[in-house]
Amino acid sequence: MSLPAYDLTGRTALVTGAASGIGRATAVLLAQAGAAVHCADLDEKGLARTTGQIEAAGGEAWGYVLDVTDRAALSDAVAAAARAGGSLDVAAAIAGVMHRSTVLETRDADLDRVLDVNFKGVLHTCQEAARSMIGTGTRGAIVTMASGAVDTGSAELLCYGAAKAAVVQLTKTLAAEIGRHGIRVNAVAPGWVRTPMTERDEAAEQRRTEEALSRASPLERVGEAQEIAHAVLHLASDASSFTTGQILRPNGGVAMPW
Repeated sequence: MSLPAYDLTGRTALVTGAASGIGRATAVLLAQAGAAVHCADLDEKGLARTTGQIEAAGGEAWGYVLDVTDRAALSDAVAAAARAGGSLDVAAAIAGVMHRSTVLETRDADLDRVLDVNFKGVLHTCQEAARSMIGTGTRGAIVTMASGAVDTGSAELLCYGAAKAAVVQLTKTLAAEIGRHGIRVNAVAPGWVRTPMTERDEAAEQRRTEEALSRASPLERVGEAQEIAHAVLHLASDASSFTTGQILRPNGGVAMPW
């Protein structure tokens, strides 16, 4: 049975953070749904693996080695994607970093780095994508990556949680501002997901962390990158054509906000 609402054939997508984890899973899934996917990341080797995986499966992929804090490079990537496909139809702002420190140990430099990537980088991506979509009259979709950290206080994740909370506000505000152009803006706020970014230095510590987080979930497990990619696809596709300014929470039930 085909599901036309999820079909992205003929559409052009940009995915930041596409070299690994949720970003890679999202880029591959959007390509499987039919989109031509433009992948951006700092990790050149990881980026090549993502684009190679898409192309090996018969999809179309381009890679851009860039830092999302570099607005000029990001603007160039958005413009290239729009030229290649005639318009940019989907933007998934997934690039991010994680820093662990207690509130009392957090330095200004720590906060600045996380805000630069996890908030300003998302802001830049949203701004450039929205300008492109408005300029071409595209009724597109922008998906940001928030976090379950916005719903609960998570020890040692002040910088990360604060940046993701800012992403939520950005998502809602931008949705209110550009909805009249037919552009939808939504966020995904995952619970703990097994990715390279969430890996602990020691295997035993990783196991203890995942066991504790699994106990907190009614599903009794942590998430996988592919599960979050499906949430992004939903928000990027026509299946959510009447959805904007919303936060989708694939978090295993750890948090259940009203």
